[in-house]
Amino acid sequence: MELVCPAGNYQSLIKAVDNGANAVYIGLKNETNARHFAGLNFTEAQISQAIDYAHQKGSKVYCAINTYPRENSWHKWAYSVDQAMDLGIDTLIVADIGVMDYIRSRSDSFPIHLSVQASATNPESLNFYHRQFAIRRAVLPRVLSLAQVSKLAQTAPVEIEVFGFGSLCIMAEGRCYLSSYMTGESPNTQGVCSPASHVRWEDRGDVLESRLNGLLIDRFGENENAGYPTLCKGRFDVGGKIQHALEEPTSLNTMDILPELYQANVAAIKVEGRQRSPAYVASVTKAWRQAIDQVVKQNQKVGQETIHKLAEFAEGKQTTIGAYERSWQ
Repeated sequence: MELVCPAGNYQSLIKAVDNGANAVYIGLKNETNARHFAGLNFTEAQISQAIDYAHQKGSKVYCAINTYPRENSWHKWAYSVDQAMDLGIDTLIVADIGVMDYIRSRSDSFPIHLSVQASATNPESLNFYHRQFAIRRAVLPRVLSLAQVSKLAQTAPVEIEVFGFGSLCIMAEGRCYLSSYMTGESPNTQGVCSPASHVRWEDRGDVLESRLNGLLIDRFGENENAGYPTLCKGRFDVGGKIQHALEEPTSLNTMDILPELYQANVAAIKVEGRQRSPAYVASVTKAWRQAIDQVVKQNQKVGQETIHKLAEFAEGKQTTIGAYERSWQ
């Protein structure tokens, strides 16, 4: 079972590799990846440096080119594919069929992993991508139950990768239009929910307000953690009560069901968090390396101490196994 960890910058990549990541995933400094934040991602020189470092340590580097190109800017996606492949990236993580077709025009065998942004949740879609573009692995959206994941992992023609830890998404990834509705800029094409150009913080003395395109998303007290303003995690007046109407800040943590995921033939566990700090990446990678080794090599269940330790890195200091616990299919 492979451990795939995030790296929003070179220091995070070092922390991930040094703490036991089998693979690290990165993005380029443009909207071709779904974490297009200022200050994140890699230049051409940094990618070469990152690949050299990871390969020396026996780890792989994956590059996410997983947003959807628009006709008038196709050249950015094509150039990003060329750049990543020519620099020696081990795998490209892709959502758009046009981008996959372009990769295949360059190589019949270059490894393609289907991004979570493609929203592939059933055998028919996985068979299609495997048949048409020879994908090797699919990253599943965070909306499936454990029974559904197990069934796919045992019957799919490709390897299955699932998110094991990090921020949740209440939507089927690749199909969220909340940000588009609020800002006119789709996260599926611009590479980020709540584009920074539309985000405003206003200090009201003892209250900090966050706004998205002028709309009030949340208010935070003096000692309250202030999360990045996304519409789905805002607080709203619902029936006279201020609450998280769509989603509470919480993080996915699947360590409790790691043995079941391993037995179901899940090939890789992915940690979310390219926007997080190197310290976060180091701590979470180390914990997951220990957990996977316990399950795979020692045939043991993960200790509660390791599971609880991750709560301090979670949004809202709380964790959940999310859709995995759903009994319905």
